[in-house]
Amino acid sequence: MKQFLFFSALCYSLVMASCGGGATEKTSDESTAVQSVQQDSLQASADSLKVDGTTGATQVANAPSFNGILMIPPQQHATITLSMGGAVHSVSFLPGDYVRKNQVILTLENPEFIALQQTWLDAAAQTEFLEKEYLRQQNLASHEAASQKRMQQSKAEYLSMKSRLDAAAAQLLILGVDARSLQTKGIQPYLEIKAPLNGYVTNMNVNVGKYFNVGEPVCDVIDKQAPMLQLTAYEKDLDKLNVGDRMEFHVNGMGNETFEAVLVSIDQMVDNANRSIKVYARVAHPQKDFRPGMYVSARKSAKNE
Repeated sequence: MKQFLFFSALCYSLVMASCGGGATEKTSDESTAVQSVQQDSLQASADSLKVDGTTGATQVANAPSFNGILMIPPQQHATITLSMGGAVHSVSFLPGDYVRKNQVILTLENPEFIALQQTWLDAAAQTEFLEKEYLRQQNLASHEAASQKRMQQSKAEYLSMKSRLDAAAAQLLILGVDARSLQTKGIQPYLEIKAPLNGYVTNMNVNVGKYFNVGEPVCDVIDKQAPMLQLTAYEKDLDKLNVGDRMEFHVNGMGNETFEAVLVSIDQMVDNANRSIKVYARVAHPQKDFRPGMYVSARKSAKNE
């Protein structure tokens, strides 16, 4: 009887041990599975965001990238063309020099410029005389001391000369000359070509004695205070871009430093050759070393998320 009880107890212990071991193994497997899921989730989160090791900027992984250049907006880029041809008499600046608005970049000499000033001065003198004569004839006609025909003729002569005066003044204004200054300063021998805005002189191919024709460009003046990005985007990426999106970009030749910009315009015309479109972003913090034409690579910032 004792032996029977002993064997019964032994069997019971073995069965319980077997069940307990299975439960422990099952719990361990479940724990391992949970940890695996958590690790996969963390890895996915880490893969979705990448941090720039140099600047700490965060980017969205797999976001489309865009290549392009730094550019100057048209409002800050002026090309100086000539409304009157002439030979270069003097040059005051070199390419790369900074100029202020209305500073003289160069001077031209042209006999036609001198003749135009003389035309205005002659017309101004004649207009003054004919105006007085017209007023005198008008006064006489009102008292019937002169004929209406003479008064009308005097009026026509005055208005014709005044028209010549105004035309000469308008031509001088196009050349940057205030005609009224001729009465105090006299005829200027050289035409002054002035800077239309503050900025840097570039695209300058000028030397003393070189002749420029009407409409020929002399140089450019660029203001670098508000540069922009001109980027190339493809059709497949257009649905990912919106005006106001924040962009992060790198500039060739400036290492791994990351800069920021904001998308301000998306062109509406698609290039038929490569199915691309131009997009424009305004640089948030311009650097003095930025130069138009420098290559850039950009992508959307995670700050948009």
